[in-house]
Amino acid sequence: MKAVVSVLALLLIVSLTQAGSSPKCSTQDHGSTLQVFHVYSPCSPFRPSMPESWEETILHMQVEDQARLQYLSSLAVAKKSVVPIASGRQIVQSPTYIVRARIGTPAQTLLLAMDTSNDAAWIPCAGCEGCSSTVFTPVRSTSFKPLGCGAPQCKQVPNPTCNVSACGFNLTYGSSSVAADLAQDTFTLANDAVPAYTFGCIKKVTGNSVPPQGLLGLGRGPLSLLSQTQNLYQSTFSYCLPSFKAVNFSGSLRLGPIGQPIRIKYTPLLKNPRRSSLYYVNLQGIKVGRGTVNIPPTALSFNPATGAGTVIDSGTVFTRLVTPAYNAVRDEFRRRMGKATVTSLGGFDTCYTVPITVPTITFMFAGMNVTLPQDNFLIRSSTGSLSCLAMAPAPDNVNSVLNVIANLQQQNHRVLFDVPNSRLGVARETCS
Repeated sequence: MKAVVSVLALLLIVSLTQAGSSPKCSTQDHGSTLQVFHVYSPCSPFRPSMPESWEETILHMQVEDQARLQYLSSLAVAKKSVVPIASGRQIVQSPTYIVRARIGTPAQTLLLAMDTSNDAAWIPCAGCEGCSSTVFTPVRSTSFKPLGCGAPQCKQVPNPTCNVSACGFNLTYGSSSVAADLAQDTFTLANDAVPAYTFGCIKKVTGNSVPPQGLLGLGRGPLSLLSQTQNLYQSTFSYCLPSFKAVNFSGSLRLGPIGQPIRIKYTPLLKNPRRSSLYYVNLQGIKVGRGTVNIPPTALSFNPATGAGTVIDSGTVFTRLVTPAYNAVRDEFRRRMGKATVTSLGGFDTCYTVPITVPTITFMFAGMNVTLPQDNFLIRSSTGSLSCLAMAPAPDNVNSVLNVIANLQQQNHRVLFDVPNSRLGVARETCS
């Protein structure tokens, strides 16, 4: 995933040069709306100082983005619903979109990765071994409170352990592990202060994964933002993710029902009891041009027992479809392209080195169709010499029953999560 972002960071550099302007990084959040930055935007401290060439990043992309798919697939087939305070290497290493949060009293500002497929928040705390240089310092906050093993929240984390003053946990992800304690403090999001917000205060990270400044879980579990702010935001939020090529590179995260779009199309949200946090939707078909692709019904069907179905995810960069669905879409796309020579590059197997006129792609959900602009399904090199279909099949070595609608396909759309009414809305919106 990080590789894909690096690819598109090159496009950003070109856009900035052509525009001759600089982004407005000092713009303040307001009301219940937070600015959303891409992790490699000019306003982000995580942007690469020396991005790789476009071709090099494409070659690395398959391996990098695959980790996220492995994580989501493990969630989809989980036998019991537990809340990961840290979502592991997949999120720790490659957050895609970040928001500002002020934590404690007086407030300390951190940039948190927003993640719709995770529940709880976690923050690297002072003294953390293996964490980044930017951490939250609990002793500077008068409202900080550790949570002991008797706290009900301690039952909502995996593998809780007890020490003298706090409920801790320790999770392992391959060669990496994260150790943290449960705590509470005031979270201020835009102008809204949320007292006694429960989060994981990270104490130690080992292995190859070093977390950045933390994560804000937007899932539906008991320790998620939605659950902890139910009275304030009524389990409703929306975001508009900026284009990777945008000069200002800033979208928005809008919390609560106030100010949400009125003219918007909806599709029902589906529930998987085994993994209630994931936002499943009913993807019924896909069009390439005006024709509906012949996809086997089982490739799109929702099955809570196996985790099969389609989820909307803010952390995956480009859409992954189960192999039968992807092959059908890819083959129809190629057929519509006529005799144009097909090449491949890294994880993309449908690329063209000549100027092309492409058909539209439409996702057909229950109750709504979403026709994607070209920037939502094509990635072009900075020189314009190569264009690739920005979708891929689910990796062979993961549970390949899950379709993931990723953030590249969502950019410049207002995506509304209306949990009380079990529906997801999508409307076009230029937020770059």
